[in-house]
Amino acid sequence: MARIAGVDLPRNKRIEIALTYIYGLGRHAANRVLKSAGVSPDKKSDDLDEADVRKIRDAIEQNDLRVEGDLRRDIQLSIKRLVDLGTYRGTRHRRNLPARGQRTHTNARTRKGPRRMAVKKLGAVTKK
Repeated sequence: MARIAGVDLPRNKRIEIALTYIYGLGRHAANRVLKSAGVSPDKKSDDLDEADVRKIRDAIEQNDLRVEGDLRRDIQLSIKRLVDLGTYRGTRHRRNLPARGQRTHTNARTRKGPRRMAVKKLGAVTKK
């Protein structure tokens, strides 16, 4: 099993698809990495030898692609900066609401979480 950027690539998949399991690499970037590494995109991830894996790792570094931990850290720092500055987007992140202008009156359940059930209020208790 090939391990690149701290991720175990899935078995028995084409390498161009298997590379997309790395956070920060999509299809386009994966094909660009394979082209610069000189590895065929038709190869299965099981068929890679150590030389191919090393070429792919070097190609990721050579293309200055931020992947996995570095990319996640950069994104979190960017969000933290917005929150600290108190920008509109930062306050939306702080409140766990959509930050890009979507409507929230009826939608945004993924971001807001499950609906809170309305609590029925009981009338005043009378003493006998």
